[in-house]
Amino acid sequence: MGKFPKIIQGGMGVGVSNWRLAQAVSKLGQLGVVSGTALDSLFVRRLADGDKDGYMRRGLDAFPFPEMARRIWQEYFVPGGKPADVPYPALTMHQSRAPRKLVELCMVANFVEVFLAREGHDNPVGINFLEKVQMPHLYSIYGAMLAGVSYVLMGAGIPLHIPAVLDAYAAHRPAEYRLSVTGTSATQDTTMHFDPSEYIEGPLPVLQRPRFLAIVSSNTLATTMLRRASGRVDGLIIESPTAGGHNAPPRGKLQLSENGQPIYGERDRVNIAELRELGVPFWLAGGYGNAAQLHEALEQGAAGVQVGTAFAFSRESGMRADLKRQLISQAVSGTGEVFTDPLASPTGFPFKVAQVEGTSSMLPIYQQRRRVCDLGYLREPYAMEGDKIGYRCSAEPVENYVAKGGKAEDTEGRKCLCNALLANVGHSQTRKDGSTEPPLITVGDDLNTIAQFLAPGADSYSAADVVNSLLATQAKGAEVSEPLLAATA
Repeated sequence: MGKFPKIIQGGMGVGVSNWRLAQAVSKLGQLGVVSGTALDSLFVRRLADGDKDGYMRRGLDAFPFPEMARRIWQEYFVPGGKPADVPYPALTMHQSRAPRKLVELCMVANFVEVFLAREGHDNPVGINFLEKVQMPHLYSIYGAMLAGVSYVLMGAGIPLHIPAVLDAYAAHRPAEYRLSVTGTSATQDTTMHFDPSEYIEGPLPVLQRPRFLAIVSSNTLATTMLRRASGRVDGLIIESPTAGGHNAPPRGKLQLSENGQPIYGERDRVNIAELRELGVPFWLAGGYGNAAQLHEALEQGAAGVQVGTAFAFSRESGMRADLKRQLISQAVSGTGEVFTDPLASPTGFPFKVAQVEGTSSMLPIYQQRRRVCDLGYLREPYAMEGDKIGYRCSAEPVENYVAKGGKAEDTEGRKCLCNALLANVGHSQTRKDGSTEPPLITVGDDLNTIAQFLAPGADSYSAADVVNSLLATQAKGAEVSEPLLAATA
């Protein structure tokens, strides 16, 4: 796979870091990364919309198990696309024991996304998963490896079990993953299992073990991953709390600013000198979307940087064009506002939200939306009587959550990220009352800096514009803004 990239394109949201964006970045010699979150739902909605350009069909035709691909095509493809007022198909929500049809869909969807990202070049492509979205991991990773993914990235938790999964698949062995279940007893077995031999059609395909990069937020977590992970960790991405999406909570007792955002301080700074001593490549993330910051990271011993927000607004990303235009316009005028919401995410992690009219960042729109949980990626598994596992989400209807043992106060301010993130990329679910799910945009604190990638008079830019700008020669001593990363103790 050659040397490590200087730039890793962040694996953002649901479908924002799509195959087009990852392909564009990888073609330029950097690491393009697709988002692996909710790919089964995204894939089905693309088919339901008619697969206008035939890309999904091309990926299905390349899938190594043709009967499996045929079943999925026949069930979900809608010639010409479904009518706008017809809801997208409802999928079974993930559980610790998934039905075969859902397992197959996960494998195929992840394969297709990586396959398309790899078309037209021989450079590495990565896929990003969230540790918090646990239940699809085993099937999703296998599908990505069938397509030849070169890197697996994972954060939003402590992904200790993933290296062993990669090792097992590369050695043609079944894999297992220990599900985190709230309230489980010491004797309860919460291990998920997946044996590819039960699904393949023909001989086991040869699979290469991808490099594994853990996304962490502290020196302690970096050390933990290297010492306790179930297999080899090939590198670390060190993400500061200025990055978009989910952020690690501040260390110590949570304190909020006057406007209600978590306050990060000295304890949340990462010691880069200590990172260098760990002996593995590392990349810095969160506020590193310019050439000066890349230069600074390299000077401090990093292999490079991970950049998300800048790529999220490029022409190749999957974000809806109208939302891109609104936020780029804000960035140009310097009025873009990002709020680190301590409540929005059902995971309990702080979540960055861009303040945009027409989205659930606006209180009236959030309040008008009827609570419904029908995708369930962020549901919390919890122990029930008889060693059974239940599932609840603090963004579901309050009475349902409380009936499952949850606390009513934990539902306050929670937002359905699953439906909102699919709406961000043009696949809003239509409800029976005629309403559609509103979007909710997550970006990093450096939103207003994306204007730097616009050519004079332009209102959009490409992934190549971002890469070329980041790699521009910088004189030593170039002024850089200070992220929450300390060069020395």
